[in-house]
Amino acid sequence: MLDLSRLQALRAVQTFGTVTAAAGALHITPSAVSQHLAKLERETRTTLVEKDGRRLRLTEAGRVLAEHAGRVLAAVEEAEAALAAHQETVSGRLSVSSFPTACRGLLPHTLRRLSAEHPDLELTLLETDRDASFDGILRGIIDIALIDEWLEIPVTFPPGVANVELGLDVGDLMLPAGHPLAFGAGPITLEEVREERWIGSQPGTVCHEWLLRMLPGLQPSILVNEFETQLTFVAQGLGVAFVPRLARASLPAGVVARPVSPEAARRVSVAWRAAASGRPAIGATVAALQNAWRHRPSSAAPMSQLPEWVPGRDVIHVV
Repeated sequence: MLDLSRLQALRAVQTFGTVTAAAGALHITPSAVSQHLAKLERETRTTLVEKDGRRLRLTEAGRVLAEHAGRVLAAVEEAEAALAAHQETVSGRLSVSSFPTACRGLLPHTLRRLSAEHPDLELTLLETDRDASFDGILRGIIDIALIDEWLEIPVTFPPGVANVELGLDVGDLMLPAGHPLAFGAGPITLEEVREERWIGSQPGTVCHEWLLRMLPGLQPSILVNEFETQLTFVAQGLGVAFVPRLARASLPAGVVARPVSPEAARRVSVAWRAAASGRPAIGATVAALQNAWRHRPSSAAPMSQLPEWVPGRDVIHVV
């Protein structure tokens, strides 16, 4: 019978590339990882890893065993989740990641509710982008993540990752209060403001890519990622910007928000490893996030009518 801890060590080395990184992910010492690998090689009578500079490279036999180990460990996680579902309390450790605007707009309410209702649940939070969140979920570092995707740039969720949609976060055009279009009737087409001085996010970010899809060839004059900073520049009459409603609890003096046509929105979802779907902590966190979505500030989109999420009742998407 192969030892699960040794299989975990092999899988971690395959994922992270070094003994030190694998040890950090498993919360054990590098020496312990090396010992697990040595014992696993003795048990299987096979060379599983070999040095490749400062990294370890899995042999062909090592890769075969690591792939099977991944499926075995996923089955173990499912079993642990099923067992946890029989407990009366939501407890244990749960790591959450989120893109920045949801960190500000949803997570304070969510974490406060979870702390009050489930004091035995130990939460950690990491603010990061979508790709890093997916990577963390697949590596087992992150348990649950908030994911955003512009409707014009749909996201493909990795295999083994389940998700449920919270709703749509609509974006509006931010104009200085003295701008001629600030108090017009009806939505504004973005072509009407193409020649304005634009304030946008830095290249390489989801928001920058989305803006260029809406207005191909646009070159923003001011590049800052923080939406609150963008609004500060708009208030000073230094340009216009496009800001999602979730990114703003209120507007500073001197800024007017106008809808655009066609309406632009991004989808906000919660994602987690499908094998962990039965964990009560996952269900409690998704429910708290849905509650936070319904109670986000009044300057955001109309409140969602989504009910509280109950595992096994709502439709969730698994790829």
